[in-house]
Amino acid sequence: MAMLASFLSLASLYLIFANGVHSFEEKTFNVKKLQRKQQHGTIPGCLLPESRREKGAIILEMKDRGHCLEKNTDWNRRHKKQLVMDGLLVRSIQNQFRKMVSSQIADASEAQVPLTSGIKLQTLNYIVTMGLGGQNMTMIVDTGSDLTWVQCEPCESCYNQQGPLFKPSTSPSYQSILCNSTTCQSLPFATGNSGACGSNSSTCDYVVNYGDGSYTTGELGVEHLSFGGISVSNFVFGCGRNNKGLFGGTSGLIGLGRSDLSVISQTKATFGGVFSYCLPSTDAEASGSLVIGNESAVFKNVTPIAYTRMLPNPQLSNFYILNLTGINVGGVAMQASGFGNGGILLDSGTVITRLAPSVYKAVKEEFTKQFSGFPSAPGFSILDTCFNLTGYQEVNIPTIRMYFEDNAELNVDVTGIFYLVKKDASLVCLALASLSDEYEIGIVGNYQQRNQRVIYDTKQSKVGFAGEPCSFT
Repeated sequence: MAMLASFLSLASLYLIFANGVHSFEEKTFNVKKLQRKQQHGTIPGCLLPESRREKGAIILEMKDRGHCLEKNTDWNRRHKKQLVMDGLLVRSIQNQFRKMVSSQIADASEAQVPLTSGIKLQTLNYIVTMGLGGQNMTMIVDTGSDLTWVQCEPCESCYNQQGPLFKPSTSPSYQSILCNSTTCQSLPFATGNSGACGSNSSTCDYVVNYGDGSYTTGELGVEHLSFGGISVSNFVFGCGRNNKGLFGGTSGLIGLGRSDLSVISQTKATFGGVFSYCLPSTDAEASGSLVIGNESAVFKNVTPIAYTRMLPNPQLSNFYILNLTGINVGGVAMQASGFGNGGILLDSGTVITRLAPSVYKAVKEEFTKQFSGFPSAPGFSILDTCFNLTGYQEVNIPTIRMYFEDNAELNVDVTGIFYLVKKDASLVCLALASLSDEYEIGIVGNYQQRNQRVIYDTKQSKVGFAGEPCSFT
C-alpha cells in the first residue's frame, strides 16, 4: 500500500452518527511522522528529472521550491521570513488590483513537466526545470505572473542561485527584442510597467516588481524553450541583469498567467491554452507534476473533475478569478457576508489562503470550536490560530472544503490545513489568514491546493478541481 511521503499523514475522512449526535468530519494529523520527516529529510540537488511527453501531453516534475534549500538554514527564521514575504506579496496584489481597476487597463496537444516543492530552495513556492537555449533552468511556477525570466550573464546584480546563469552570448538562437516592437509595447499589461529603450537605444528593457520587495530588470529576448521533447521557437522571456528577492536558489520564474507574454499564451497553438498541476507537499520524496495540454488520460485523480467558470473581468483578465460560494468546516456550512463578494484569485505564487474578514472569522470560530481540548499557542506572523501539540502522536482535525460556482469543490488536503512552525510541534497553526477588509480580493494559496489536480482551461474560461495524491511515493 502506498505511503504518504509528505510531512502529514492522510487518514480516511469519516462522518459518524452516534446516538443522534453528529460527529464532525475529520482528518488525522500525524504529529510524530511530521517531526521525523523534518529531522531526517535529505537535501537533493536542484535540477529535476527531464520532462517527458505522454499521450500528447508534456509532463514536468514539480516540487516545492525548498528542493534546493541549504542544509544549515534556520527553520524558524526561514518560515517567519517566508510568511512575512507572503504577507507583503498579498499586499502588493491588492495594490495591483486597485491600480488596474482604477486605470481601466483593458488591452490586451499537451506537455507534462516534473513539479516539486521549493522548500530546499528557501521558498514555499513550486519549481520545474525547463530548457532555455539548450541550458537547463529551474524556475518558480507562478499563475499570478505573466513574464517568464531568468538571471542572465553578465549580471549587474544577481542573487545566489544553485545552477549557472543563462548565457545568451553562447546561444546562437538568442536574439534581443527591439524597443519599438509590438512585443515591447505589450509589457504594461503583462508586468504593469512599460518597456523602455535600452542604453543602445534598440533593446527593450523590462521591469517587474513583486509585492515582497523582490524585483527583476533586464532586457526582453527570444530563445528556444524546450520540455518533453517539444521545442518552442521565438519564446519571449526576460533576461534579468539586476535581480533581487526571495527566489531562493532558482534560476528565475515561469509565468503561467493569461497575458500574451505568458507561457500558456505563447504555446496556445500547440497546447490549446490548457495546463494543470498537482502540488506535492514539502517533503523531499514528494513530487507532483505540471501538465501542459488538455490530456486528462495522464492525470491520476481519485475523484471526478468538477469545473467552475472563471469570472469575466476585462480589467483583470490576466488573473484567474473564481466565485467562492461557501466553505464547510468539519461538515458545518459557514454563514458569512463575504461569499460571492467580488471573486477570489487562484494563485500558485501565494502560499497561505486569504479570506474576507467575515469568512475567516466564521471559519476560525468553527475550527477552534471543533478542535477543542488542545492547548492554544501564540500567533505567528500572519497566522493567528495556533496550538501547542507537543507530546501528541496524532490528532484529528476538522476538514475544510471550499465550494465554487457550479458546485465545484476543493477538498483541502490534510497537508494544507495545519502549518508546522516549530519542529517540536509546540507551535502549529491553521494555515489560513484574514484580509484587511471585506472589499479586498481573496486568494486561494498553494498551501491549500496540495494533492489536488487543478486544471486551467483558458480557452473555455474554466477551472477544474479533483483529488490527486501526488505526495504519495
